[in-house]
Amino acid sequence: MLDKLTSTLNLHGNALLLRSERQRVIASNIANADTPGYKARDFRFSEALKQAGAVPDERAPAARGVRSSGHIPLRPGGSGDQAGKPGYALQTEPALDDNSVNMDRERAAFMDNAVRYEATLRFINYQSRTLQSAITGQ
Repeated sequence: MLDKLTSTLNLHGNALLLRSERQRVIASNIANADTPGYKARDFRFSEALKQAGAVPDERAPAARGVRSSGHIPLRPGGSGDQAGKPGYALQTEPALDDNSVNMDRERAAFMDNAVRYEATLRFINYQSRTLQSAITGQ
């Protein structure tokens, strides 16, 4: 019974850890924007969360583009071949120094991730208060 009460908190706890890791990766990209030859890194948050076991993968075949058992699943484009491990971001603009950091993309990703991190914190606080009020009977 207690695991049912805390399963949602586990989901948000895993999401919070992954959000902080993604924030670290993006901050590293921004810090190395002027480093010649640096390759920007990123990972797919939803796949990393599934790999963490927090979200059941009910639509896995359809989500990967597989409609039949004979089909070869599509490989996701972009970054991160292995979920949860940072892959390399696609370079959209060629750079003379072979640096693949796009500051506009990194700033947008940083802000988006920060907002989602804050939202996850608010979900955890709200659920903690709800559990506390249910336990104390208020």
